[in-house]
Amino acid sequence: MQLSPKAQELLASAAERIERYRKADCTIRLLDARGRPVRNRTVQVEMTRHAFLFGANIFPLFEFDEKQHETYGQRFRALFNYATLAFYWGAYEPEPGRKTGRDQQKRIAEWCKRHGIETKGHPLVWHEVYPRWASNDPDAVKPLLEARVREIVREFRGLIERWDVINEATVGHRYENGVGKWLVRDGAVKVVTETLNWARAAHPKAFLLFNDYNISPEFERLVEALVKSNASLDAIGIQSHMHTGDWTLERVWEVCETYARFGKPLHFTEVTVLSGQHGWERPRPWRSTPEGEARQADYVEWFYTLLFSHPAVEAITWWDLADAYAWQGAPAGLLREDLNPKPAYERLRKLIREQWWTPLQTLTTDSQGVARFRGYLGAYRITVDAKTHMFELKRGKNAVRMRL
Repeated sequence: MQLSPKAQELLASAAERIERYRKADCTIRLLDARGRPVRNRTVQVEMTRHAFLFGANIFPLFEFDEKQHETYGQRFRALFNYATLAFYWGAYEPEPGRKTGRDQQKRIAEWCKRHGIETKGHPLVWHEVYPRWASNDPDAVKPLLEARVREIVREFRGLIERWDVINEATVGHRYENGVGKWLVRDGAVKVVTETLNWARAAHPKAFLLFNDYNISPEFERLVEALVKSNASLDAIGIQSHMHTGDWTLERVWEVCETYARFGKPLHFTEVTVLSGQHGWERPRPWRSTPEGEARQADYVEWFYTLLFSHPAVEAITWWDLADAYAWQGAPAGLLREDLNPKPAYERLRKLIREQWWTPLQTLTTDSQGVARFRGYLGAYRITVDAKTHMFELKRGKNAVRMRL
């Protein structure tokens, strides 16, 4: 991919923006039991987790055999701190009341919790993966959807705190089912607002998103209306499936600027970059190629660098970690079918775990008992002698006091 002068300029200035928006200063003050400064004491500061959410969907975690499950899980943990779990209605509840998806998703959510991985459920309301048994009458289906949203959000509280509440509401009116007809009858603004309200009532502190691929003036108008009406929307979800061709970097930046103006965080919720021939629903096997993998690696590095440098972006979710389970059978994974990493995986690992990771800091307090450092936003462990203290480094000024 040949970069334009504008794209080169955006990448060249990314490091300065990352320094400004993704890092912060911290003052650590050590005091003894009587409140006096502790001078010349060694302080170790260790980063343990990014504040920024780097993730992928984790749908097939338990679909592999035991050895592959361990490999997939290890590859996931080594790169990501965030996972999207599947709550598609037709799969979650294939027959009325038979919610086979409940135990599956709880198992995955509990695995994520054990490994310190943040979670998001996706999606609670969608016009696709619609149950065969569900009515196509909006008046009949709305109570079922409301009960579903409230029940799932309540039931998974403590395991899942973020939700793609409704998916692709700008295009759902094209579908002849209960959700599609509800959107036709009441309009997207009302439907999205109602579904968000259901989730908010079930868990007032949940983080709620509306997610769409239709990056268009229609989507902008819908978001603007939701923001103006003070809907229960915590972030704007932007899909970026690039099966038919990679977005230009100018477009990536323009999308960020366009949606940042609404004052909500941006989550890139479904990112697809192919490592093979571009296309849509191509015949299988749809192979990854050496040339495609080299192109994917370059683009992934540029794409993530631009998004990480934009102050409005809080999360990036890759769509299908491994080719073995990729949507449409496309070569869209960061891992090949055998779960070995592609170059893009290694590029991302170096960015997320090395370049954008605060190295272990060994500091010494001054005459006032103070030590200072600057690091990437996230969770840290301070160790002085055998005593430890955990804290979150956030934007702005950070001050930590430890009594020894």
